[in-house]
Amino acid sequence: MGSSGKRASSTNPAISGLREKHQQDLEKLTLTSQPFKTFRLFVAAVFLYLRRSASYLLANGGLFMLFVIFFAALSALLVTLDGPHVKHLEELSEYVRFGLWWIFLGVASSIGLGSGLHTFVLYLGPHIALFTIKAMTCGRVDLKTAIYDTIQLKRSPSWLDKPCHEFGSPVFSSGVPLSSILPQIQIEAILWGLGTALGELPPYFISRAASLSGGKMEELETCGDDGTGFIGRRVNQIKGWLLSHSQYLNFFTILVLASVPNPLFDLAGIMCGQFEKPFWEFFLATLIGKAIIKTHIQTVFIICVCNNQLLDWVENELIYILSFVPGLATALPALAAKLRLMKEKYLVASPPVTSDINVKKWDLSFASVWNGVVWLMLLNFFCQIVTATAQRYLKKQQEKELDALTKKKSPPVSKKSN
Repeated sequence: MGSSGKRASSTNPAISGLREKHQQDLEKLTLTSQPFKTFRLFVAAVFLYLRRSASYLLANGGLFMLFVIFFAALSALLVTLDGPHVKHLEELSEYVRFGLWWIFLGVASSIGLGSGLHTFVLYLGPHIALFTIKAMTCGRVDLKTAIYDTIQLKRSPSWLDKPCHEFGSPVFSSGVPLSSILPQIQIEAILWGLGTALGELPPYFISRAASLSGGKMEELETCGDDGTGFIGRRVNQIKGWLLSHSQYLNFFTILVLASVPNPLFDLAGIMCGQFEKPFWEFFLATLIGKAIIKTHIQTVFIICVCNNQLLDWVENELIYILSFVPGLATALPALAAKLRLMKEKYLVASPPVTSDINVKKWDLSFASVWNGVVWLMLLNFFCQIVTATAQRYLKKQQEKELDALTKKKSPPVSKKSN
């Protein structure tokens, strides 16, 4: 009876026309074509989510809400009162800001089903590279004034523009070893990895909720599609392979998938939720893989690339290996020399302008251009989130409308089938 109802609904011209209209409405719903409607649906979706979350917390998290209210009241009281505790509160706020900043960057990097902001390339990678180059130049690693002395929003680290003589004489004369640099940037790297692990939770929870309600995620339903282009076909083949081997999805498998750069890890989270894998098994494997293993692999790689001793060794080995290739042996040393010249020019600080000379100049430095690119990417990321949220909210309304129309058409079909 259910299959006959579906067949009747699919062949009904009114329902087919409504589905086509719904699909056209979804395609037109973007910030560029319909900005006011898109933003209105986005606000409605966010309000609905906040209302459901508040209802859930009030129903199931009364003790947690009481603790949050008590902590917020105590914090407000301590901030308004003067005393010796103010200095410690300011220090604590710096640590909290430092932790939330790097966790937020990690979440922004992994959330969004593959469309997230790649904050490792934008923030963590350059931070590790700059610290490594500065440590190699100054011959010491005690450059930070505190743990939170890192790149943050509208704030650059204090050690970046300081000359080396202000830190003291070099401690390492023949190069700074990897084991000394790694602990200095390890905390922010682990916090970023923690954020990437937290960013993988929404696909898991959404898929688990769909599984408990008898539904299925759209990403799993489209695994068998042929796709367009070579890359699309390969991606769909990998998706199909992962789905066909879902019985092997355990703690070790999730750990391996999370420990390497894997753009399809969102699918693993969706599958874990769809097949109702335990939360702690999925989250602990993801946390260890992303925050410990993968993060350290990426961090060590950046340090090795920016380490002069390792660069010299790699350069010599590459020149030796490529010397057997005709034409490359003569071109590689010149290319390496140009790259080293660019790095040395970047490390040399520009001379300050004297106070008696008034010079009006455009600040077209690399940092200003890079910040402009970052803000454009942040704006694009925000637009993608708004559009996707509004489209998802509209699609749910369309599904309710189709269900209501199908129920009206289904009674005659059921009587006929009986």
